[in-house]
Amino acid sequence: MNEDQYRKLRIIYMGTPEFAVTSLNVLVEAGCNVVAVITAPDKPAGRGMELQQSAVKKYAVSKNLPVLQPEKLKNPAFLEKLKALKADLQICVAFRMLPEAVWNMPPMGTINLHGSLLPQYRGAAPINWAVINGEKETGVTTFKLQHEIDTGDILLQESFPIKETDTAGTIHDLMMHVGAGLLLKTVKGLADGSLREMPQLLSTDQTLRHAPKIFTETCEINTTRKTEEIYNLIRGLSPYPAAFTFLKEKKLKIYRAEKLPVVPGVAAGEFTTDGKTYLHLACSDGSLNLLEIQLEGKKRMLIEDFLRGYRF
Repeated sequence: MNEDQYRKLRIIYMGTPEFAVTSLNVLVEAGCNVVAVITAPDKPAGRGMELQQSAVKKYAVSKNLPVLQPEKLKNPAFLEKLKALKADLQICVAFRMLPEAVWNMPPMGTINLHGSLLPQYRGAAPINWAVINGEKETGVTTFKLQHEIDTGDILLQESFPIKETDTAGTIHDLMMHVGAGLLLKTVKGLADGSLREMPQLLSTDQTLRHAPKIFTETCEINTTRKTEEIYNLIRGLSPYPAAFTFLKEKKLKIYRAEKLPVVPGVAAGEFTTDGKTYLHLACSDGSLNLLEIQLEGKKRMLIEDFLRGYRF
C-alpha cells in the first residue's frame, strides 16, 4: 500500500471538548477523509441561557464537515444515518460511552484516545489521578473499543514525564498535542496494515491504578496527611475542580502552592500569615505556602492580592 492509503479511509470522528478539537484538526490537516463529526447536542449556558455549541461542533462547522448531534446514541434514526455514512473507521476522543451498536459498526472498528498508559488509570479522570498519586510519568494510548470500558487492545502508546511543578492543566495541554500526533500515526498504521493490536497486560510488579470520576469529597484537603500528598492533590485538581479547605468556615480553593519542609509550630490545618506576603497551611509534617487561591464569594487571586483585602 502507498503511504497515502490513510486518506482513502472514510472516518467518522466523535468528540466534544477543546481537547478533541486538536486531534480532529491534525486529522483534517493531514488530509484524512472525515465524512462526519458526532458531538454533543447544543446546550443552554450563561446568563441568557443561549444555546452553546461544543468546541468540536464549532470547529467542524468552520471546516464544512457534516455534524450529527444525537440525544441518544441508540436512537434508530441516528443509527440509520450512521450506517448510511459507510465509515471504514470511527475515532472517539473525549466523548461519551458508546453502545456496541455504534462502536462495532465500521469494518475497522472504533479507536479511542485515552489519557494514560493503559492498563493504568482506566476511567473518567486519568490526568487528575496520575498527578494526585505523584506519578513521574504518564502518556497517551490509542486502543480498539470493546465491551468493558478502557480495556480494548492497545494500538500505540507514547509516554512523557510529569514534572514536579506540573498540574492537571499543564498535563492536559501537553497530552492534547501528543495525543493528536499519536492518533494520526495510529490511523496511518491501521491503513497500511503495519499496526498489530496488543492485549492490555499488567506486569507482575505493577499495581493496577484506577481513575474514577472526581467528586467533591475527593477535593477536600485532609490536613493530617503528609505535605507531599496534599501538594500533589492540589496539583492534580488544578485548575478544575480545585482542592479546597476552609478559612473561617468559608471554602478556600487552592490552585497553586509550594512545599515548605519546616515543621510548623501550629496544629495541622491551622494557617499562619504575616498579613502581607504569605499564607501558610500547616500539614502533618510540614507546611504549604499558598500562592494562588479563591475564597468563597471572591474571585481567584494571587496571595498578595488576597492578603491586601483580607483581615485575619
